[in-house]
Amino acid sequence: MSVAAAAAVHVLVERRQTLATAESLTGGLVAATVVEIPGVSAVYRGGLVVYATDLKGSLAGVPGQLLEERGPVDRDVAAKLAEGARDRCGADWGLATTGVAGPEPQDGKPVGLVYVAVAGPDGTRVRELALTGNRDAVRTESVTAVLQLLTDVLRATPARV
Repeated sequence: MSVAAAAAVHVLVERRQTLATAESLTGGLVAATVVEIPGVSAVYRGGLVVYATDLKGSLAGVPGQLLEERGPVDRDVAAKLAEGARDRCGADWGLATTGVAGPEPQDGKPVGLVYVAVAGPDGTRVRELALTGNRDAVRTESVTAVLQLLTDVLRATPARV
């Protein structure tokens, strides 16, 4: 996790861009991982831990109708979480995690189904994951995946001057 965090933070520092997070199944683990990196205070604005479904709407701005129709574990919910983090925290980039860590399925969604998202100046990207392992493994892999997605998007996106 820390390697993925260091890579993302390094690129953000070089670009002088900022980051915010909205987390569900990871419960603050993305934020905790990011703030372990020296120099992160130059780029990390803050984050939202929106574990409860209603908080995804009230704090992160996910439309209530979307949550009612699809539930919290959904591709579009992940996108709206990332966009909400970006908007609500005034950051250049927003990250989000939502999914089922287990030990039991949730609302018909299997353990290990996770969506990670990155919202930036040029739009939002979502990656669906089918993870295996226990609860801790699913959460840890989710953190690594969202940070890797951010790094991939940053490397593919030209820096704005």
